[in-house]
Amino acid sequence: MIVGLTYNIKKEQIVKENFNNNISKYINQKILENYPERIDDTYAEWDSIETIETIKNALEEYGNNVLLIEADADAYLKIINNKPEIVFNVAEGFYGASRESQIPSLLEMLNIPFTGSDSITIGICHDKSRCKEILSYYKIPNPNFFIANGKCSFKINNFPKFVKPLHEGSSKGIYNSSVVFNEKELLNEIERIKELYNQPALIEDFIEGKEFTVAMLGNGKNLRVLPIVEINLNEIPEDFNKIYSYEVKWFFDTRENKLDIFKCPADINELTYKEIEKIAKETFLKLRLRDWARIDIRLDKNNIPNIIEVNPLPGILPNPEDNSCFPKAAREAGMDYNQMINAILDEAKKRYNLV
Repeated sequence: MIVGLTYNIKKEQIVKENFNNNISKYINQKILENYPERIDDTYAEWDSIETIETIKNALEEYGNNVLLIEADADAYLKIINNKPEIVFNVAEGFYGASRESQIPSLLEMLNIPFTGSDSITIGICHDKSRCKEILSYYKIPNPNFFIANGKCSFKINNFPKFVKPLHEGSSKGIYNSSVVFNEKELLNEIERIKELYNQPALIEDFIEGKEFTVAMLGNGKNLRVLPIVEINLNEIPEDFNKIYSYEVKWFFDTRENKLDIFKCPADINELTYKEIEKIAKETFLKLRLRDWARIDIRLDKNNIPNIIEVNPLPGILPNPEDNSCFPKAAREAGMDYNQMINAILDEAKKRYNLV
């Protein structure tokens, strides 16, 4: 089968002088000193060459002819000229709040099958507030929230709060300072997000319970919850807030100094495990996700699972040393990386009646 692989490759991490000058006001000084080359998070959502080549090899191992299609301004012509029978899409895009929807929209226009959720669902999930509004409508627990695109004109109560960019992923824009304990810290974070990412901030009640991430595979009645991954927040350095922030993800949890930060399957009682599976499935179905996704969950003070993030295009780093959660859950379920990639493709092929 002719399979197109749409993607974005990480550019060389060159720290832009202006960006670095701005961000240095917000990031822990020790990190600035020790990892200056990693400070610029512009391409945090994009994939490495290693990941794209490994996905390509996985698809080829199962007999497919793979066409590499970088999701840039020439993507339309590449797709038209090469005419793939189906596309394996991991493209994140670059411009605009709906950037993850751009390749799916293009493929829909050309009537070309592709893996993953449609352009509407991906766009909704990338706008975190719209996603939360739908979850709230269906009474799926998620933290209370509001949006700020500048200074708040009303009194804020019930700290701590969690502040993050409205339209980012891969922990981009989420730093130790994202957990705020007073109004001054809150206003500083809103200003940081406006200055560095030119977008509104999403402000949520901070839920302090255990955190999990749930890999999903399939559709409808055949939707599977892969073994749940628990994030071991105790591994986060003592002077940092208990969140899997950009600092923890890219500065502390590295191949050179890997943290023991994930447990798979999660070490929790059966009742809580079942409740997490149930709410993850409900979220997948209500948002009309397709084929695969990863859903992040935290327990509140009453042990109720709350949705904190929905990822229709999860990271799938191939090296186990990189602690990528979707492949970790797949391995625990008995799939190696190549089997996982082709299982995602197979779900899309079944959905399009291509098998």
